[in-house]
Amino acid sequence: MCRALGMGRAGGIDSSQERPGPPSLVEVSVCSDRSEGLGSVPTCVSLQGRLPGLRVRYAFLIWLSVLAGSWLVYVHYSSYSELCRGHVCRLVICEQYHKGIISGSVCRDMCDLHTVEWRTCLSSAPGQQVYSGFWQDKEVIIKCTVQEAPGTKARRDTAPRPELVLFNKPVRGTSVEEFRQMTFGFLKATLGDLPSLPALVGQVLAMADFNEDSRVSLAEAKSVWALLQRTEFLLLLALQGQGHTVRLLGHCGDLYLTEGRPPGSAQATLLPAALLPLLPAALRHALQQWVGPAWPSRAKVAVGLLEFLDELFHGAYGTFHLCETTLASVRHTASYDFKMADLQQVAPEAAVRRFLQGRRCERSEDCTYGQDCRAPCDRLLRQCKGDLVQPNLAKACELLRDYLLPGAPAALRAELGRRLRTCTTLSGPAGQVEARHALVLSHLKTLLWKEISHTKYS
Repeated sequence: MCRALGMGRAGGIDSSQERPGPPSLVEVSVCSDRSEGLGSVPTCVSLQGRLPGLRVRYAFLIWLSVLAGSWLVYVHYSSYSELCRGHVCRLVICEQYHKGIISGSVCRDMCDLHTVEWRTCLSSAPGQQVYSGFWQDKEVIIKCTVQEAPGTKARRDTAPRPELVLFNKPVRGTSVEEFRQMTFGFLKATLGDLPSLPALVGQVLAMADFNEDSRVSLAEAKSVWALLQRTEFLLLLALQGQGHTVRLLGHCGDLYLTEGRPPGSAQATLLPAALLPLLPAALRHALQQWVGPAWPSRAKVAVGLLEFLDELFHGAYGTFHLCETTLASVRHTASYDFKMADLQQVAPEAAVRRFLQGRRCERSEDCTYGQDCRAPCDRLLRQCKGDLVQPNLAKACELLRDYLLPGAPAALRAELGRRLRTCTTLSGPAGQVEARHALVLSHLKTLLWKEISHTKYS
């Protein structure tokens, strides 16, 4: 093999007439010797003709990369400005606080002392603002609702006036006893007629009296009434002390703070939620096993999820339905204790029934509350029935198949798969499947706990 650079005369390079210099890329030739008969014939392939084409190709790829990058940056910042409007939350809440319309345990720190630090935007919808933050030496999650008044859609940064909607009750002159009855009636309509409601009303009034002066001011009553309209806040209040939901830390108007993500905690799945439906099942299982925690840790998280479902089904404050079942809302602590980080898609049974009962429909898809709380459609009457097709446990077991089966111990895999398949077939009204529901739940918990109870993960 020979390489000739800057070839001049046919005989080679004349050093007396050519000064050494840097080789030119367009003059590069590659020569090789191929034997033909008695002699060897040098064959040279010049790159001079190829380089212009290569340059055009590389220039096109660079241009395409710049265009794609610019588009991604534009989409990112456009969606960020649409979804992340924490400044509007702070402006509205502090304006109402300074007017004396609302109050709360966080108001002074946020609006006067400015010691509530807003950090990363976690919002998934413009109306529901979610931020990570820092308050009183603790990691917190800040949640606030932004409502647009008529005429503000064209100006996204114009502060709406939520006092016209959120802070209009109770009215001046309402006594504490009247507010107690007002709260009791609201909870009865939302959760159902339950013997535990008086205790929950007591919790609401205790939260309203955040400064513990043994009285509830009008601003305190307006704030806690606005909070009760947030289903997630109501569920967090009702499920406090169970250990499977985040704790409420404080509020100001309808803005509230919950405990943030403690060190070492993480989502149950590390794969992006938007990516999961696009992946083949085999690849999804392999990735879940590769990037996720060890199987005994996942089993412990699964046991916590099953215990949480038991609380929703047999809780003191009635039955609740999971109306969007994804692993994205499932978190765990550093020791793999289960935490339900987002209760936005958990709904009281009374509210679901009220929404579905008698609703006009043409098909079952018309009888859907939230994302996947679906009831059958009576096609003769063209009305939705009030009972859901699939209970919480069946939907959760569909998630656990992808979460638990990859990497499961060989001796357990067949039995676990059979139990999960049985679980996913649960259907019908909750009252009719209650005994079977409890049996399937108990068998699954026992099977998983038996496998990890003698290990360090217990």
